Amino acid sequence: MTGKDLDQAVQPLSILIIDDEANIRKTLSMCLEAEGYKIVAVSNFQDALQEASRTSFDLAFLDLRLGTDDGLDLIPSLLTATPWIKIIVITAYASIDTAVEAMRRGASDYIPKPFTPAQVRMAVRKAFEIQKLEHRVTVLEEDLERSRPEIDFSSKSPVMQKAIDLAHRAAPSHATILLRGESGTGKTVLARSIHSWSDRTNKPFGVVSCPSFSSELLESELFGHAKGAFTGAVRDNPGRIASCENGTLFLDEIGDLPLSLQPKLLRFVQDKEYERVGDYITRKANIRIIAATNMDLEQAVTDGRFREDLFYRLNVIQIEIPPLRERPDDIVALAKKLLAFYGRINHRSFLDFTDEALLLLKQYRWPGNMRELNNIIERTAILCQSTFVGIESLPANLSPGNAAPGIGDPIALDKIEEQHIRRVLGTAKSLQEAAGILGVDQATLWRRRKKYGI
Repeated sequence: MTGKDLDQAVQPLSILIIDDEANIRKTLSMCLEAEGYKIVAVSNFQDALQEASRTSFDLAFLDLRLGTDDGLDLIPSLLTATPWIKIIVITAYASIDTAVEAMRRGASDYIPKPFTPAQVRMAVRKAFEIQKLEHRVTVLEEDLERSRPEIDFSSKSPVMQKAIDLAHRAAPSHATILLRGESGTGKTVLARSIHSWSDRTNKPFGVVSCPSFSSELLESELFGHAKGAFTGAVRDNPGRIASCENGTLFLDEIGDLPLSLQPKLLRFVQDKEYERVGDYITRKANIRIIAATNMDLEQAVTDGRFREDLFYRLNVIQIEIPPLRERPDDIVALAKKLLAFYGRINHRSFLDFTDEALLLLKQYRWPGNMRELNNIIERTAILCQSTFVGIESLPANLSPGNAAPGIGDPIALDKIEEQHIRRVLGTAKSLQEAAGILGVDQATLWRRRKKYGI
């Protein structure tokens, strides 16, 4: 890709040259102007700051020796004026120490004098390719934010208010947190929010769903493995713990963690030490653990399915998230916000729910909690043909007269199975999780869905 191609891809492409040698300024200007870039060249610290204050530059070539001034001191000021600027440091006094310090202060590249036009063009091309990728990531992140409902923890429920308040107070600490609540109550969303409220917010946030892996694969997923550790291990895998260094690791459905792995996790939670599968090197990691479960862990401890010492290590700060049926005053507000959101992304305009529809939403028991509410409102926003959402636009199972059959009701087994599968699919995060809850493999679940037209 030529400089002119890049000029069309990222607009505008303007470059600031800061060097106290006139011949360097002239040579760089001629080289870069030939590539189609807009060039401004200055000789000193003050002129550089003045130009940066009135023009948004995409790139800067910065000499580290500017008379009596140190070019390193200019890097933070340029980044403050234009946060997305790429800074390439140039100097005749090249050393590893100055390169490291320049990068630490925010420079993106480093080339020593004397340099060739080819080196300059390569450095510019590399800087703009990085800038293009950063712009693309920003756009994708914005698209992703627009594609999911805004997180809203406002609540009229005292129990929910207490949970959110506790999460806010716990977030700045490094303590392990245990989130408890039924499936679909928003444990993953709250875990992400705790991470964003902490001083680790700019570091990685990783998620591991414990029921999604076999014991062997879960160990590798968490702790990593060495090449050749087992059949199929064709390369080293650092594991989620290593990839979340200085960040947060969320262990979803921790109650399903196999007993064989619990001692290894206990050791990591206590000492922050672990070994990869097939490797004898002891490693350390600085990460915060947030775990979640919908299981009665105390009963699991009594039954011998969960280690008591691990339970106490995880249960430093416990946050209980109430089910949606215990937050009846929140249901209407949540439903209206979701309807506005899904209406917007589906290019639909809704005025409101009818009074009958709102009453139905409030009276429903919501076994799938927030996940079920989200799914139902998304479906409604797609299928409803009116500007007002009435009961005819809501799923039939929300009506008390069409409630799911119970055990012992005079009804065929197939009907009970169909309703149960529908409920599980409505609350599970994936088909794999749904199959696990139902106790069947995914092929069997596929056949059942085909049979019932789900």
